[in-house]
Amino acid sequence: MTRSRIIGAFFVLLLALPIPAQISLERLDLDAIYRIKDEGLNRSQVMETLSYLTDVYGPRLTGSPQIKAAAEWTKKKLMEWELANVNLESWGPFGRGWSNEQFNARAISADTSFQLIAYPKAWTPGTDGTIGADVVTAVINNDQDFEKFRGQVRGKFVMITAMRDVPAEFQAPGRRLTEEDLTNLSNQPIQTARGDGAGQRGGPGGGRGNNPQNFNQRRLKFFLDEGVIATIEAGQGSGGTVFVQGGGGRNTTDPAVPAQVVLAVEHYGRIWRMLEKKIPVRIEMNIQNKFYDDDLNSFNIVGEIPGTDRADELVMLGAHFDSWHSGTGATDNAAGSAVMLEAIRILKATHLKMRRTVRLGLWTGEEQGLLGSRAYVTQHFADRADMTLKPEHAKFAGYFNVDNGTGAIRGVYLQGNEAAAPVFQAWMQPFKNLGMTTLAIRNTGGTDHLSFDAVGLPGFQFIQDPVEYGSRTHHSNMDVYERIQAPDMMKNAVIVASFVYLTANRDEKLPRKPLPAAQK
Repeated sequence: MTRSRIIGAFFVLLLALPIPAQISLERLDLDAIYRIKDEGLNRSQVMETLSYLTDVYGPRLTGSPQIKAAAEWTKKKLMEWELANVNLESWGPFGRGWSNEQFNARAISADTSFQLIAYPKAWTPGTDGTIGADVVTAVINNDQDFEKFRGQVRGKFVMITAMRDVPAEFQAPGRRLTEEDLTNLSNQPIQTARGDGAGQRGGPGGGRGNNPQNFNQRRLKFFLDEGVIATIEAGQGSGGTVFVQGGGGRNTTDPAVPAQVVLAVEHYGRIWRMLEKKIPVRIEMNIQNKFYDDDLNSFNIVGEIPGTDRADELVMLGAHFDSWHSGTGATDNAAGSAVMLEAIRILKATHLKMRRTVRLGLWTGEEQGLLGSRAYVTQHFADRADMTLKPEHAKFAGYFNVDNGTGAIRGVYLQGNEAAAPVFQAWMQPFKNLGMTTLAIRNTGGTDHLSFDAVGLPGFQFIQDPVEYGSRTHHSNMDVYERIQAPDMMKNAVIVASFVYLTANRDEKLPRKPLPAAQK
């Protein structure tokens, strides 16, 4: 019998065993886990690392000077920890960089004035210094509305969204996953059949017209052609929390857009109601934004701990390094980056021997569509467009990702990888006292493990307590250091370091799903 047939027969036999029996076959190095816990819980540096990424360097928008400075600091830190092959690996093109250099805004009427909580959208232009002008409303919801406001908005600040209700927050914004939540996550999801009628999510009736994005572009062009100073929209969130992303293109060939500002809903509402009462309101605003065209490429931060007898095989841990710009990118995703940096520091500090090479990857361009991790996977493993595999693909053991905020790790999303379940079930045993108990067979999206999964590599995102991620911090001005939970960060780094260590020393690489079809 050939070696491949022997191995195949072994896996058939293994899969025929009951899951408890498969779990018992997984070897746990409890001495190594003790050392990882001791280093990570008693001598942690994770919050110091986080403070540098957030407090010192601030928001890390891909292409900005801030992300480049933060990357240089991270590279230096990895070299201090004596990692090998530390590098800023270029990919691209990404497009122009952008940063907000200065912003202030004030509303003024005959009887009062007040400072505004507001932020410019990324990749939008600024103003020519401080400009004072009247505020008007121009809510355009369809093509017929354009003519209503033609010739009415030149030289004005224009409020472009209708004022919405702001209900009281009767539920706390922060929460942990309950046992019921975890049980529901662990259940196999059933996809019910859907029709394709208009008005369903994703159907042709799901937005303003058949193409909401195209309509928004035409609306922005209208305001630009009409000569507005800036558009102003009410932010999602309340209580001073403002969610802000991008508003313009990264490429010089993209259509020009006007200056765009997102205003805290409470301040938006105050101005809106004053205008309803026919009370004139002026705004004085200074927006200084800067584009960077000198280098259209971006980079991923990499560094590794070489393995021993299986050094040509690879285990990876990673997180996206970039953020949006209104906060300091603490929960999204300095938290994940700091956890991964701490995990690899722990592995280095404990001097644990690992058979496979362990490589850290911190990705840029995630917020624009997983761009950095996809470029890395294409460069090293496979292009999902044609699924032509590179030699490194066969040598890959597994990838672990953190990108759901500061919350404690409660388990692993398996991405449909049934064969990984008994492996991770065994590995979770030493961490049940840290709250890690759950495996979810379901997929979770929106972050960088998908780049690996898309080419048939075992990539996993951890299940985390939401804390305030979806309710307060994700892409908002409140995504700052103070929203981070230090005990959770310490526990997360310990769990990640342990899973990476166990993967690096396992006799076999982690199980894989069948290769996916090309995604042309």
